Amino acid sequence: MPKLSPIESEFATTEEAEAYDAWFRAKVEKAMASKEPSIPHAEVMAEMRAIIERHQAK
Repeated sequence: MPKLSPIESEFATTEEAEAYDAWFRAKVEKAMASKEPSIPHAEVMAEMRAIIERHQAK
């Protein structure tokens, strides 16, 4: 289990990096196979802006 440099990877070991990669790929494949309607980019960005503004106001 070789250690990874923080310059090369955000993970401490190759096993952690591989586990994350497998998890992430599964999430992407599930999302791509989903039959749910997509959310327009502008709508998502508006929601994120509102969240950011709420937190900045605190």
